[in-house]
Amino acid sequence: MKRISLDEYFLKIAMVVAERSTCLRHHVGAVAVKDKHLLSTGYNGAAAGLKDCLELGCLRDAKNIPSGTRIEICRAIHAEQNVVIQASLHGVSLEGATVYCTHNPCAWCAKALVNAKIKRFVSFANYADKSFLDLFKEAGVRVDVLEKPSSSISFLE
Repeated sequence: MKRISLDEYFLKIAMVVAERSTCLRHHVGAVAVKDKHLLSTGYNGAAAGLKDCLELGCLRDAKNIPSGTRIEICRAIHAEQNVVIQASLHGVSLEGATVYCTHNPCAWCAKALVNAKIKRFVSFANYADKSFLDLFKEAGVRVDVLEKPSSSISFLE
């Protein structure tokens, strides 16, 4: 039995976090990590206490809006935004952290992550908007797009 790498470990955790998503299009999960410690988690869904797409349906689907465009129409807060918000609510700085996310970020999320001063972004799935690459390059945020980890969990009983 081979031990998984830290990158695979934290990407798998992001995959589990994504299972809480209330989005009907994409389940996205994110975790912020520093010095091998989990700082914050986030998934995409409506603001706390508000009705979500599971209850109301997807407004973007109803209007035939393609993925990666007109994101202001969506009622969901993105996973990357939530990972920053949750850290902030609990007084945790993300400066110097790595964010592991199931998908690459949109431009708005990339800006929030740059302002949170993360140093690295790791994902395995692409998003329709690629503008984050130039922003992260200019800000000095390292980007690694890795293979999707296995969804199976290996453990000894």
